[in-house]
Amino acid sequence: MLDAGRHPLIDIAAYSEVKKVSRRNGAFRVLLERKARYVREDVCNACGDCVAKCPTKVPDAFNMGLNERRAIYLYFDQGIPAVMTIDADHCRYFATGKCRVCEKMCKKGAVDFDQKARAQTLDVGAIIVATGLSLFDPTPLTHYGYGRIRNVITGLEYERLINATGPTGGHLLRRSDGRLAHRVAYVQCAGSRDLNYCDYCSSVCCMYAIKDAMLGREHDPECMSYVFHTDLRNVGKWFQRYQIRGEDEYGIRFVRGRVAEITEGASDNPIVWYEDTRTREVASLEVDLVVLATAALPSVDAKSLATLLAVKVDKHGFVMTRDERPADTSAKGVFACGFCKGPCDIPESVAQASAAASRASAAVLGAGAGLRKRRVKGGAGGVAGRRRASSNGSAGKRSRRTR
Repeated sequence: MLDAGRHPLIDIAAYSEVKKVSRRNGAFRVLLERKARYVREDVCNACGDCVAKCPTKVPDAFNMGLNERRAIYLYFDQGIPAVMTIDADHCRYFATGKCRVCEKMCKKGAVDFDQKARAQTLDVGAIIVATGLSLFDPTPLTHYGYGRIRNVITGLEYERLINATGPTGGHLLRRSDGRLAHRVAYVQCAGSRDLNYCDYCSSVCCMYAIKDAMLGREHDPECMSYVFHTDLRNVGKWFQRYQIRGEDEYGIRFVRGRVAEITEGASDNPIVWYEDTRTREVASLEVDLVVLATAALPSVDAKSLATLLAVKVDKHGFVMTRDERPADTSAKGVFACGFCKGPCDIPESVAQASAAASRASAAVLGAGAGLRKRRVKGGAGGVAGRRRASSNGSAGKRSRRTR
């Protein structure tokens, strides 16, 4: 991200939205809305003085609502560009006309409450769609108790808890009482491979559950992990070896059996009820924390963006690409890579991104060649005109022989 942020030929239009896309001379004209941050990007240095004194607290979306942030905030510490944003929906000044504490605290004078959203038009030769994914909300899966049992969380919530920059500084603390979770159950296919919700495999869940279980043991040598699954789909290079390593070196227990229900026992401990399909026995396991591997969905804005770009999507909302050219969408000059095409992991996304970049480069060069060709045909003053003018001379003969 730092390399991209510093590159002289890359313009990052962060906090912006694509409003309109139209074709123009074989290329595209894109209308962006650059949203108002109420902070000047060219002045702010993300020192944090304004954040320290802001009196308003709201749930932190980046940390999955596990902690709070201020009304003026940095979306996350490593974000590019590293500038603050004022949340107008929660800022006291926008609600009451009073406060402006952040403006008083900013020594650089970066806060600008008069800032407005502005339009920007881009003329581009190609477009790459890489809108990523959204996650299934497991609340409708009432038998898992998400939202009702506090110590049942999602995989992404776990990722923020176990991360050193997260709300607990990397300690796997339970939401109910703040105690360290020593016994953790990972429930696979929460919403995916389910005809009621998502009938496809989300592809990455098996591997990130193993990774998370490894991280749990590395943070806490006493941590015990249990992965409940229908079957494990570790299909990538050396993925099976990774699973074996997790079992042998980290003590991960893999339980083949889909979880039927999660109830709450003493001390807010979740109890996992399941059928072990190897032994054909119904059993239960009391743990400190349950992590749901929720289904991965197309980005929430994927369909609206596909409409703007006039590209086809499948029944799930994933961008459709051509079999013979997997980076090409149904619209000429528009390419796609990553999870917007369908479930894939990081190595697949990187490979697809390289393919999309290659196809986009070819499209841009082709558009440039077409433009130059149209200019050549533009009249007697051009190259074609000069060749016609000299066709009766020796230079013209040499030119024809060269051709």
